[in-house]
Amino acid sequence: MSIEIIKAGIADSLQDKGRYGFQHLGIQPHGALDFFSAQLSNYILNNKLDQPVFELHFPASSFLFNAAYKICITGANFVPTINKAVITLNEPIQVHPNDVLTFVKPLTGKVAYLAIEGHLEKEAWLDSYSHLDGRLQKGAIYPFKPITNEQGPAKAAIHARSQEWAQLIHNESSIRILPGPAWEHLTDAALNQLLSKPFQSSLQSNRMGYLLKGPLLDLNRPNQYLSAGVTRGTLQLLPNGSVMVLMADHQTIGGYANLGQIILVDLPRFAQLKNDTAFHFSLTNVNTAHQLYQQIQKGFIH
Repeated sequence: MSIEIIKAGIADSLQDKGRYGFQHLGIQPHGALDFFSAQLSNYILNNKLDQPVFELHFPASSFLFNAAYKICITGANFVPTINKAVITLNEPIQVHPNDVLTFVKPLTGKVAYLAIEGHLEKEAWLDSYSHLDGRLQKGAIYPFKPITNEQGPAKAAIHARSQEWAQLIHNESSIRILPGPAWEHLTDAALNQLLSKPFQSSLQSNRMGYLLKGPLLDLNRPNQYLSAGVTRGTLQLLPNGSVMVLMADHQTIGGYANLGQIILVDLPRFAQLKNDTAFHFSLTNVNTAHQLYQQIQKGFIH
């Protein structure tokens, strides 16, 4: 009873909530780039929200199912097919032995998630499966024990969460940030540019960080900072004036100017932005960030 990778994607991996609590040892947290889509796939199958899922980037991996499973695909729409027949996102799908899952072309979004109704029969490392085997490799076997969960969320609840996902991910509102330690060191012109000019994710973006294209920003003091802890969503100002947003595979500490932090609720949408898609930053506050995140998480209670 297993799932086999019969074609490896360019950057696909196994991810969950991440490996937190070990950054002081130099261990990166990892975890799903778009945590909301990853949780949604598990929610629809009535799995635990932090159960490991396959994170997929296009061109994505192909999967051979060696047993009957229920699966769910969320996040980016790469036109998933079972035995060349297109299947629907954001709902439970029954697959059978020898069924093959492939992805045809990227339509919307940047990262997709495949959840399995079953238990991964591998041992976690430091309470996480994230990057357990590195990137998915052709011929790799993932032993999932099929299980039948108790009655999951009703179709109406699934539809409501899927609609909420769409509203969260597919909107053109600004990416909200909190000021960081180096915020006050930006020149007035740089502050105005950061909050008024459009930015785009560049081709030099990956799970460690999204390098942005946009105005080059200046500091009113030398860019010399002591290394300090960083996290996903941290905006770093590089020596050439470009902005790098750290993502799930970020380093544990950084010495570049820390301009600010993307709030958690906006990180999934930011992660799903295709390269060259323009967006703006705007300021918010800690209380708003907390309230929005709590509101999102409450929706996962059946």
